[in-house]
Amino acid sequence: MKNFKKWLMGSGLLVVLLTLSGCVSRLADGSPNPEGLIYRFMISPLGNVLTHIAKEWHFGYGWAIIVITIIVRLIILPLGIHQSHKAMVQSEKMQYLKPQVEIAQANAKKAQTREEQVQAQLEMQKIYKENNVSMFGGIGCLPLLLQMPVFTALFYTARYTPGIDSATFYGINLGQSSLILVIIAGVAYALQGYISLIGVPEEQKKTMKSMLIVSPLMIVMMSFSSPAGVTLYWVVGGIIGCVQTFITNVLMKPRIKRKIDLEMKENPPKIVVTAREEVTPSVAETKTLNSKQNEQKNNRPHQGRNAGKQQKRR
Repeated sequence: MKNFKKWLMGSGLLVVLLTLSGCVSRLADGSPNPEGLIYRFMISPLGNVLTHIAKEWHFGYGWAIIVITIIVRLIILPLGIHQSHKAMVQSEKMQYLKPQVEIAQANAKKAQTREEQVQAQLEMQKIYKENNVSMFGGIGCLPLLLQMPVFTALFYTARYTPGIDSATFYGINLGQSSLILVIIAGVAYALQGYISLIGVPEEQKKTMKSMLIVSPLMIVMMSFSSPAGVTLYWVVGGIIGCVQTFITNVLMKPRIKRKIDLEMKENPPKIVVTAREEVTPSVAETKTLNSKQNEQKNNRPHQGRNAGKQQKRR
């Protein structure tokens, strides 16, 4: 019953978050529905703050978008850093479990029956469980789901707040697409991807490089069809993302690695799976059969020479 309640609460929270991030109901012309939940409780308040900063503080809409984006991203920043820290700790611990994981994977490949496959899967799970390591590397969906409604609200605020479509920012019309901001946004997200590769093992870099290309390309493609006010939001978000990635990969990761190395020296990982010896009765019989075959091959030439001599004598 306890597990069922946890599952019910977790699934309920997931449904709520997906509903919130799902994003915004729109009218026939594509604009957000003013009666929608996200619009009333997130987009409208953010839009009012943005307009206040632009008009009352005389910042203009461009700087207002930058200020709002920075404030919101700084509020969410600790959550992102915490999640990255957690994932890095799990990743460093997984490096010490790699030999056992490879053995379990080899056993899974050799499995021929359903029972052997299940046994190999249980071995893999036991390796992580006994060493208190997550099989998913500490990467959870909850922080991402918590951020999605906020990012959605920022996106629509920058796009549909009255006054932005006619405002300018250093000569850039915020209501139209800007090639300059598109290029800056692409460079910012590409730089973030490059920083994320610092300190990553070579085998992991190969799997990450494709995503590093996809992310900037998606931002560039979406920016081409978006007004400059939205692209400006992506530019600021990309720059803050670079700062966050620098903090986690360049500043935090070496310290985490040293800490885990020391921890593993003092408390080595538990040995759950060991390499199975290949010497079995069937293998021994095979070796004996091979030796007998070799002896027969070595005797064949002698038998041939003796047979030839006997024919000459006749």
